[in-house]
Amino acid sequence: MDKTKFILDEKDMPTRWYNILPDLPEPLPPVLHPGTGKPVTPDDMAPLFPMDIVMQEFSPERYIDIPEEVQAIYRIWRPTVLHRAYRLEKALDTPAKIFYKYEGTSPAGSHKPNTAVAQAYYNKKAGVKRLATETGAGQWGSALALGCMYFGLECKVYMVKVSYNQKPYRRIMMETWGAKCVASPSTDTKAGREILSKDPNSPGSLGIAISEAVEDAVTTKNTKYSIGSVANHVLLHQTVIGQETKKQMEMAGFYPDIIVGCIGGGSNFAGMFLPFVKDKIERKKPNLRIICVEPQSCPSLTKGIYAYDFGDTVGMTPLFKMFTLGHTFMPPPVHAGGLRYHGMAPIICHLYRLGLVEAQAVPQVATFEAGVTFARTEGFVSAPETNHAIRVTIDEALKCKQSGESKVILLAHSGHGYFDMAAYESYLSNKLQDYDYPETEVKKALASLPKVPGA
Repeated sequence: MDKTKFILDEKDMPTRWYNILPDLPEPLPPVLHPGTGKPVTPDDMAPLFPMDIVMQEFSPERYIDIPEEVQAIYRIWRPTVLHRAYRLEKALDTPAKIFYKYEGTSPAGSHKPNTAVAQAYYNKKAGVKRLATETGAGQWGSALALGCMYFGLECKVYMVKVSYNQKPYRRIMMETWGAKCVASPSTDTKAGREILSKDPNSPGSLGIAISEAVEDAVTTKNTKYSIGSVANHVLLHQTVIGQETKKQMEMAGFYPDIIVGCIGGGSNFAGMFLPFVKDKIERKKPNLRIICVEPQSCPSLTKGIYAYDFGDTVGMTPLFKMFTLGHTFMPPPVHAGGLRYHGMAPIICHLYRLGLVEAQAVPQVATFEAGVTFARTEGFVSAPETNHAIRVTIDEALKCKQSGESKVILLAHSGHGYFDMAAYESYLSNKLQDYDYPETEVKKALASLPKVPGA
């Protein structure tokens, strides 16, 4: 058997983040102010984010230096390992060559600290004392709690209620690092109280949790808002993944034919594929396939419409041009809480509209079937979100078995599932269920999209 893992030295870790904005074939549609309908300015964003973050959101620079203080913390777990999945290949009896970049070795167990540490650093630099945020499955909340611990910031996390109940150890992890975590919708904010008054049993959603966190940030002294996905600066910070992977694929002697990753807001997968999609844009690798995988029950790219919408449920955020199911849409309570979001990162939506990436939606039970196959071959127990990408990776490898093609498939493995064992127990005991695409509920939510003249 040939080499099974490809490890970079610390000196090979990226020292700059890659910004896709100047390389896009067409400019990204502007973010609009919810009150005026005009493009937002840096000053409009200042109540939410420190100015360094705001400027990164709109930066025309192709590369942005990673501060040494951030690099020093990255070195705790970065560079991460690229693995060759020989055992999975053998089990599938496929001629495909499968590689996976494993982000589960960070202290929080996922890719999320790549941006959490950076955001905590820039807030500390700006004199901010406290950060407020939302989290779905708890991966982001625990990552920001970690980042705040490193830089001595207070942290308040609004965790989607269904995940708060399903994944108590994520909450405990946040609290261990010093953060405060509450179930969303909560009674701590006006937004939460209003939603609970209408539906006391609301399971919550990322949109609701964002509303609460944004309200907290703008109404609490010395507090800013921190977001774990969707925004340009978040995807920017995650490009350390793809930059490392390009070097490691060169070490392996291959370039991917297909790159697969899960998408909720899009941060992990964009972090992987943005350095590669640059090659596709420049026609160096025109046949590269980039497959975004989302839940069948919350399929924003495959079933949503491309329109301006709020990033949150109440309507407090700016308006983003994205594929959306409607900001009031309440996703079914699937275990992949990090993928239960009504919209998608504008950069990913833009690339999808331009035909540079593709998308597939998969049902919940099939993803856990794939996750168990991965665990019983490669050994890693993957997060429910990651299982979506594993499902399509396996499907593509089986297509190679049928065609006899030896394609190179690269999987963006976003993190481990060691705090998601209740979900695996449900699957192994045949209690896990699929949720159909809630077309009627989506139609209701889309009817409340904001009216944007000329958009």
